[in-house]
Amino acid sequence: MGKWLVEEVKHTLPKSPMSYSIARWDALSAYLYDGELQIDNNLVENAIRPVALGRKNYLFAGSHEAAKRAGMIYSFFASCKKHEVNPYQWLRHTQEKIMTINHKSIKDLYPQNFKTKSNM
Repeated sequence: MGKWLVEEVKHTLPKSPMSYSIARWDALSAYLYDGELQIDNNLVENAIRPVALGRKNYLFAGSHEAAKRAGMIYSFFASCKKHEVNPYQWLRHTQEKIMTINHKSIKDLYPQNFKTKSNM
């Protein structure tokens, strides 16, 4: 396709989409040289869709502080989802333990660490 673009761009206007593609050809074809790269960003788009859909609702959190707290809860629930942790079980465990845990061990309550402990 790259060779075809180089030949066809000779017959197009300077600001055509083909010129745009040729100027970015290395970046557009990078996924061909690295098996870790995806051809598209659908996984990322799908992951952030709930945030984008709810953005207008977040305007009505009540206050800036309430919006911050809601953001923290959404972040923790996203971490639960990422680490395949049941959010209800994690939140219940966290609420039961948070008052008695040493502040140096607070990371033990993170969702990614809850999964590890619950499998023991």
